[in-house]
Amino acid sequence: MILIADSGSTKTDWRLVNMEGILHLTDETIGFNPYFISSAIILNELSTSKLAKIKEQVKQVFFYGAGCSTTQNCQLIETPLRTFFNHAEVAVEHDLLAACRATCGTTKGIVAILGTGSNSCLYSGSVILENVQSLGYLLGDYGSGADIGKTFITALLSNELPKEIEAEFKKQYQLSTSDILNAVYKEALPNRFLAAFSLFVYQHKNNPVLQNMVKERFDLFFKKNICKYSDYQHQTIHFVGSIAFMYQDVLAKTAANYQIKMGRVIQHPIQDLVNYHLLNS
Repeated sequence: MILIADSGSTKTDWRLVNMEGILHLTDETIGFNPYFISSAIILNELSTSKLAKIKEQVKQVFFYGAGCSTTQNCQLIETPLRTFFNHAEVAVEHDLLAACRATCGTTKGIVAILGTGSNSCLYSGSVILENVQSLGYLLGDYGSGADIGKTFITALLSNELPKEIEAEFKKQYQLSTSDILNAVYKEALPNRFLAAFSLFVYQHKNNPVLQNMVKERFDLFFKKNICKYSDYQHQTIHFVGSIAFMYQDVLAKTAANYQIKMGRVIQHPIQDLVNYHLLNS
């Protein structure tokens, strides 16, 4: 049995299939990002999931995760996975490679992730050729859920939003300035906290102020990331992630402004990853 996992900062999608492609199990756990999680939490999450019942059947694990961009970070995820799936070979790769394999397969292109965080690369069809570092939600992550949420919250607390948007926000969330600042500066996982407000922005996407806000964040993403790739105007760009999926019409216009051809937009790459591994096993 082959177990394939696609993990962002918020959640992990799991699929267990046999070599004939027959699906035996689907599951969802919290995200296993090595910057925000420990081995003990990973093992506890796995032991209380549906995966605990089938772990003896698993012979190969292909795990793709946000934050798994260095050997050290991959080891932080690989070690508890090997402990839990003790009869399986375990391979841990970056979620950027997952996005490439899900959208491009074996063809060349630019691939971008826009979810809780953001990332991008130029893919050869087999390996990542170039990667402009995303730098995380504090220093970068342009166009991501955390970036849109942070920009919105900054505008909200600076009294820069229309009164109707401010009133609707207070009605929906009932958060004081103190609540927000505590969550950002004192609580765990502030990136997820900020990214949650990108849904509110999407719900009010027809408001001109919020419309322009989103356009500006995507424009920054292209300027700071996409335009730095070799021969970028002659590549096709593909997107993965919830933010990309929700705003694909805006992204298409932004890509056209930079004379870049739009390719596939996938919200959840897990099924495409399953297909990739079945075709290339």
